Amino acid sequence: MKTLFIVGSLALIIYNLGAALFYMVVDKGATDRTVNALTRRIGFSVALFLLVAIGMVTGIIPGHGLQV
Repeated sequence: MKTLFIVGSLALIIYNLGAALFYMVVDKGATDRTVNALTRRIGFSVALFLLVAIGMVTGIIPGHGLQV
């Protein structure tokens, strides 16, 4: 379930990146849709990073076992 959540989140991030590219080409700077799509992408990326970090700290997501 957690793998499906992470893959779904990555798909959402890539979708917003594609939407930003589409809006940048179509709108030619006339609207703020490109900025909004990129802002959502950054927000989703930060949220996913924090959720994975919290999952690793709490033990829900096991580490890979490499020692640094």
